Amino acid sequence: MNLDELRDGERRFHMQVYGRQPVGFVRGQGCLLWDTEGREYLDFLSGIAVMSVGHSHPVVVEAVTKQIGTLTHVSNLFYTEPQIRLAERLHALLGWGRAFFANSGAEANECALKLARKWSALAHGTPRSGVVAALGSFHGRTFSTLAATGQPAKHEPFMPLPPWFTHVPFNDLDALDQAVDERTSAVLLEVVQGEGGVQLATPEFMAAARKACDDHGALLVVDEVQTGLGRTGRWFAFEHTGIVPDIVTLAKALGGGLPIGACIAREEVADAFAPGDHATTFGGGPVVCAAALAVLDVIEREGLVERAAAMGELLVRSLREAIRPAAVREVRGSGLLVAVQLVEQHAAEVVARALDAGLVINAVSPDAIRFAPPLIVDADQIDRATAIVAGILETIG
Repeated sequence: MNLDELRDGERRFHMQVYGRQPVGFVRGQGCLLWDTEGREYLDFLSGIAVMSVGHSHPVVVEAVTKQIGTLTHVSNLFYTEPQIRLAERLHALLGWGRAFFANSGAEANECALKLARKWSALAHGTPRSGVVAALGSFHGRTFSTLAATGQPAKHEPFMPLPPWFTHVPFNDLDALDQAVDERTSAVLLEVVQGEGGVQLATPEFMAAARKACDDHGALLVVDEVQTGLGRTGRWFAFEHTGIVPDIVTLAKALGGGLPIGACIAREEVADAFAPGDHATTFGGGPVVCAAALAVLDVIEREGLVERAAAMGELLVRSLREAIRPAAVREVRGSGLLVAVQLVEQHAAEVVARALDAGLVINAVSPDAIRFAPPLIVDADQIDRATAIVAGILETIG
């Protein structure tokens, strides 16, 4: 299908829920994509922090091909080796925890919220429903995770939402301390708010969250859906802050492009769940777990966590040096999750013109653009991307 056919088919047969860019992609390899017309693009979004090891990595392709030809699905009524091996692998990376596998980040966060509710009732002898989250956060689009998301504009079309969420300003220690009390089951935070504009939590804010949870008998849940597995230059973004959460949620990069989410909880917390408390038909199936194991192998063998730290520093430095100061307020980020805060609200125009120039990025707000390239990105590709954006900003405003 060519682009016109894709656009017509989408208009006629697909729910109109996406603001799509006028490109149809048909192939990917490494950090590159090709569209329906055969044109090449440099992918600096990687499916929104999904394709961390690059498109069509041969190790992942081989693992998925082998597994889908061996065993595709039997349901979670039975044991399968890839699922158990992946749970063991994540335990080894964290040094603790038991996993539940879902199909997405939103579902992983739903699991965390249900587990916190069940655990708090058992631990305190009375139900606790309160959850404290941050303004600017993004945790998913199910009713509960949408309510947890600290972006009121996303709430409005679907009101009323579940009422047990309290939102505090990001990095506001006093507001956080006042919000957490004996009604709180969990504090749910991102260390880096990806959809909120690549905003970084301070170590002091995360330490205050840990202390508030300890003082009031609540659980600290860290949403690492966008930041986990090397994106920030550490295996987990919370490692930058000096705290250890009670529950971590993962998705995006874990499956190498296949749908898998994970909720990992400390053993004594995970024990709150009993058979029948939570379940999924497809989550943790053999194929997606085989993909995830291959992704983790590639990240380890190719040193991509360390590479993300080094290339992230290079990307931030290159952007700061190349872009004229009058065009930007700030370049910020953690590892290879980076945002350019513009002086004016030109993000959509920059993204569109970058796409025309063969660079895939996206706007996270009217005045901020996000970069999240695969962790395999090299210095030449960073130079190329930086030059495209700097050239565009020379002619805007």
